[in-house]
Amino acid sequence: MTSEVRLRPVRDDDLPVFFIQEQDPQANWMAAFGPKDPSDRAAFDAHWARIRADERIVNRTVTVDGAVVGHVAAFPVGEHTEVSYWIDPARWGRGHATAALAALLRELPRRPVYARAAKDNAASLAVLRKCGFVVVGEDSGYAPARGTEVAEWLLRLPADGAELGNH
Repeated sequence: MTSEVRLRPVRDDDLPVFFIQEQDPQANWMAAFGPKDPSDRAAFDAHWARIRADERIVNRTVTVDGAVVGHVAAFPVGEHTEVSYWIDPARWGRGHATAALAALLRELPRRPVYARAAKDNAASLAVLRKCGFVVVGEDSGYAPARGTEVAEWLLRLPADGAELGNH
């Protein structure tokens, strides 16, 4: 049951928790497009300072029963809005990513919304599909966390997807 998943604005005291959660090597491999060196705290802090200062970016802390379990974001990529999320690997498999993404999508009035997932990240693809995203293409890009090019799915939440996220 994921009804206890809540979103709130990111606070300064969330950042150390995010940093710890993002140290998991398997999670970084799966996410693929994260930082080359997740243990670089200065780079982490600079990244979060930049994205928190950008008013176009919607960042939310994901909590479950008051505990910080990750974060979700919506951000501009060209003329489109794209989403991403990170859930503490210790909390995987409990529906938290799906519930958090669905809650974020309810905050976003503009459709369509886009997402990307490494082709071998079946769990992320499942989260996106449960929230109504459909595969609309393929791409590849350099994935710093893997040190190589990675094939990825391009996904879109259709304009008529406003009711999605209630699955």
